[in-house]
Amino acid sequence: MSYIESIFKDFGKLKWYSLAIVAVLIFISIFLYLAQKRQKFTTKALVYGGVAISLSFILSFIKLYRMPQGGSITPASMLPLFVYAYMFGPLAGIVAGMAYGILQLIQDPYVVHWAQLLLDYPLAFGALGLSGFFKKNLPLGILAGGFGRFVFHFISGVVFFASYAPKGTSPLVYSAIYNATYLGPDLAVCFALAFIPGLRSAIERLKSQA
Repeated sequence: MSYIESIFKDFGKLKWYSLAIVAVLIFISIFLYLAQKRQKFTTKALVYGGVAISLSFILSFIKLYRMPQGGSITPASMLPLFVYAYMFGPLAGIVAGMAYGILQLIQDPYVVHWAQLLLDYPLAFGALGLSGFFKKNLPLGILAGGFGRFVFHFISGVVFFASYAPKGTSPLVYSAIYNATYLGPDLAVCFALAFIPGLRSAIERLKSQA
């Protein structure tokens, strides 16, 4: 019996967040499998998705300001994912956003609970894909995707980070201000860039080719 126990003893060393990451990866795999039945992802969509995720990931390493309980202001790191969803639709955008969320989890994790992990990483970044519902209006899509991400971070803040709220401050108000502090400037830069004529023309050309 002791030999059998020795075979599996390393399972006892697993941390809860390791199990949570595995669960998230399984969830994404199931989502991709189901999504594939509804929408056939072309080679071009996969290639563009990889490029968008890579660009966002690289830009996320440039942190103009770090928040104490997670989150940072970056130079429009969300824009490539917004553009990808704008070009290929919400389903592809959500999948790419969730994949990017896993990379963010690996890059700079701030985890206090498995449910918070889901809210702040795959679900929050997956929500960026909501911009794909606005295929004729990129700026509006950016606002929609950014708001979607904000909602998940806001819920996480209220549920899991209420203790950080200053005395006498509602967790609702604290979470809203905290998340708007770093998401607002990042989203504003993405929104402003979407109106630059040269960049907008390049995006439209790429979309027509996609």
